[in-house]
Amino acid sequence: MGSMLRRTFLGSLMTGGTLARSARTQQAPQAAGKVVLERPATGQPHKGKVLLALQAHSDDIPLSAAGTVAKLIEEGYTGHLVRATNDDMGDAPGLGTPGTIGENVLGNERDNAEVARILGCKSHFDLNYNNHRMADVSLNELICRVIFLIRLLKVDTVICWDPWAHDEENPDHYTLARAVEAACWMAGRAHDYPEQFAAGLEPKAVQDKYYYARRPEITRVVDISKQIDKKVEANRANVAKGPAGHLGSRLRAELAKRNQRLPLLGDDDITADRNYIREFAMAHSRDLGRQYGVQYAEAFHYIEPGASGADRDLQIDAYVKEHAVPSK
Repeated sequence: MGSMLRRTFLGSLMTGGTLARSARTQQAPQAAGKVVLERPATGQPHKGKVLLALQAHSDDIPLSAAGTVAKLIEEGYTGHLVRATNDDMGDAPGLGTPGTIGENVLGNERDNAEVARILGCKSHFDLNYNNHRMADVSLNELICRVIFLIRLLKVDTVICWDPWAHDEENPDHYTLARAVEAACWMAGRAHDYPEQFAAGLEPKAVQDKYYYARRPEITRVVDISKQIDKKVEANRANVAKGPAGHLGSRLRAELAKRNQRLPLLGDDDITADRNYIREFAMAHSRDLGRQYGVQYAEAFHYIEPGASGADRDLQIDAYVKEHAVPSK
């Protein structure tokens, strides 16, 4: 997520009310048109499908979409995680303070791999662009790299930042989002980057997209109540950069120096971090869930199958199913 969210968390360790507010630094999402509530599915209806979750930084998916990634994988998707930057301007591993570039890169790389494991992803990829410098990156280069991954992995669904989102201040977020939106369409075209076909790849257009944002245009809300523990663990794993990974244990230590304690934080650092994340970092997901009658939720600008760029309009499939007759 943006540096503003991290600064708010780090600057509010000792004030309970401020902490609760800081977990809501994402503005309250505004719905536009009909909103679909995606509930848990029975069994694995998505078995055989492939999910590509993309983030600019190691804390983007954990904060905004970890529950949905975990849900879709549990329902049959094979998941893959992409991190666009190397997070070289993040915090030093476990310290919450600026470290050397090498410490930042290594710490966030380790965290990202652990996030992928927790969410159930089959693999993860680090594109290793410099943090907050992606506006200098060739958009065509980034599009090409994402197209390669879509074709290589045969991606059906993507989760990423929304290229049309409001109030986005971080250039890494909107640069990645623009590239992904273009790549989802271009990957299905035989005319774009045909040299990839010589390597054995084939055209593959993405079918649907879950786009997250600070202030999303909501068309879909996903019930992640069953996945909230995985979302908490994904954020706890995000120690080097995340605004929540180690702040519970830090707050517990600060209070101990003053001969104070919070029952919420328990008697050990792991419990402190987990409960801190659930109470404060998950406040936005909890509040959103209440609005839709569930415990926890995540909001997306969802682009459904059959929209521009999909392999084939679902109306065509429905028509064929209804009207096709045996050939002579």
